Amino acid sequence: MRALVKDIINKEGESIELLGWVAGRRDHGKLIFIDLKDRSGIVQVVFLPKPQELPEKAGVLRSEWVIKLSGKVNRRPENMVNKEIPTGEFEIQAEALEILNESETPPIDVDSDGYEIGEEVRMKYRYLDLRRSRLQNNIRVRSKVNKYIRDFLTRNDFVEIETPMLGKSTPEGARDYLVPSRLEPGKFYALAQSPQQYKQLLMVSGLERYFQIVKCFRDEDTRGDRQPEFTQLDLEMSFPTREEVMNLTEQLVIGIVKEIFPEREISQVPFPRLTYKETMEQYGTDRPDLRKDPGNQNEMAFCWVIDFPVFEKDGKTGKLTYSHNPFTAPKPEYSDDLKNGENLETMISQQYDLALNGFEVAGGGIRIHQPELLKKVFEVLGHSPEKIEEQFSHMLSAFKYGAPPHGGIAWGLDRLITILLGEPNIREVIAFPKTGDGRDLMTDAPSEVTEEQLKELHIKISK
Repeated sequence: MRALVKDIINKEGESIELLGWVAGRRDHGKLIFIDLKDRSGIVQVVFLPKPQELPEKAGVLRSEWVIKLSGKVNRRPENMVNKEIPTGEFEIQAEALEILNESETPPIDVDSDGYEIGEEVRMKYRYLDLRRSRLQNNIRVRSKVNKYIRDFLTRNDFVEIETPMLGKSTPEGARDYLVPSRLEPGKFYALAQSPQQYKQLLMVSGLERYFQIVKCFRDEDTRGDRQPEFTQLDLEMSFPTREEVMNLTEQLVIGIVKEIFPEREISQVPFPRLTYKETMEQYGTDRPDLRKDPGNQNEMAFCWVIDFPVFEKDGKTGKLTYSHNPFTAPKPEYSDDLKNGENLETMISQQYDLALNGFEVAGGGIRIHQPELLKKVFEVLGHSPEKIEEQFSHMLSAFKYGAPPHGGIAWGLDRLITILLGEPNIREVIAFPKTGDGRDLMTDAPSEVTEEQLKELHIKISK
C-alpha cells in the first residue's frame, strides 16, 4: 500500500511503497541517488550496485518522470543529514522500481520559486508551474482558509447557499459578461458580477444568515492586478446592526490570521475605525496603509473605513452616481432627505470597508429594504420609471412582502490571501489565472467559434 513521503519519519527500518515524481538524479560512481517528491514532501532515494537491474533502471531516470518504488527506510549518517527538509534525517534504500510515465524536459524550471521566470511562459505551462513548492503551498493554504471560513460561519448559524451564475443584466458598476440564449434568440444572460441581489432576496426568504465562497465576473478594462473572474466570500445577515457585521468579520479575520498565518502580527485589535472624510484628509485614499513600518511584511495593519457618502459626482458627466452600490442604505437620519431628494451630496451611507496594508480587502453595508427608498435611489441616478421596472421589478416586488432590515459584507478573497502570503499579485494564489487583459494563455481563450455555433445562437460577427 502506498505511503506518503512525509510518513517515512515514523517508519524507520520498514519497507514501504512510494509513488511520485523524480525531482533530480545524481550519479556517484557505483551509487545513484534520486530525489522523489509527492504532495507531502521530498525524500532522497539511494540505489545500491546490487541487484544490478536496479541501478541500470535508475540510470535512465530524468526529472519529472513518474515512478513507483519500494524500499527500506534508513536513518542517514549524521554528517549526511539534510536539515532543510522535514525528511532530511532519513533516506530510502531502493528495492524495486517501476517507471509509470516518462516526461519530456519541462520548458520551465519547476524547482525554483519561479519569480525569475517570465509570467507569460509560466501561465502558458501553468500545469507545470503549479508543481513548484511555493505554489503548491499557496493553493493548500487557500484551501485551509476556505475551510476555516466555512467552519466558523457554520458554527455561527450561517447557511451556505449557491446563487445563480446566469442572471439578468443590470447596472451594477462594471460591464457585464453576456451569455446568449439559444432558446430565446436575441436575449442574453449576464454572468453575475456579485451575488448582491440574490443574497438580499435570500433575506426576504427568511433564511436570515447566508454565505458562500463564490466566483464573480466583471468585464473591466485591462488592469495589471485584476482578473475577469475572481472569488469573494459573500455573506448577509437579517436584523443586524453595522457593528454586528463588522465585529463578526473582525473575529473571522483574526481567527484566520492566528490559525493559518501565525507568523503574521496584527498591529491593532480591535481594528481602528476612520471615517471616509478623515482618511481622505489624512492619507489621500480610502484604503490607508497604517503600518508603522511598511517594509515589515509580517505586520498586518487592518482598519475600518466608515461613513462614506451615499452619492458622488461622476467625473465625466458631472451627474450623481452611487458611491458603492445602489442598494446601500443611508444612515437612518438621512432617510427623509432621500425620500424628498434633498441634501443628496452630503448624505452619509451605512457602508463600511476593510483595508489592509493599503489595499481594500472587504466591503459591505446595511442595505435598503424598503421598496420606495430603493426606487428613489434609481430615480436619483437618472433611471426612468420604465427602466426601473424593467431592470429591478423583482427586487421592488420582493421588498413589498415583509423584507427584513439586512446587511452584510463581501471579501476579496484573492487579495486577502495574497497579502497574508506575502505574494506580489493575486495570480500567485489562483490555480489557473488569466492575464491582466483577460486571456488564458494555457488554453488560448478567448477563441473563435464555428459558424454553426454562431448560427445556433442567432449571432453574426461584424467584420
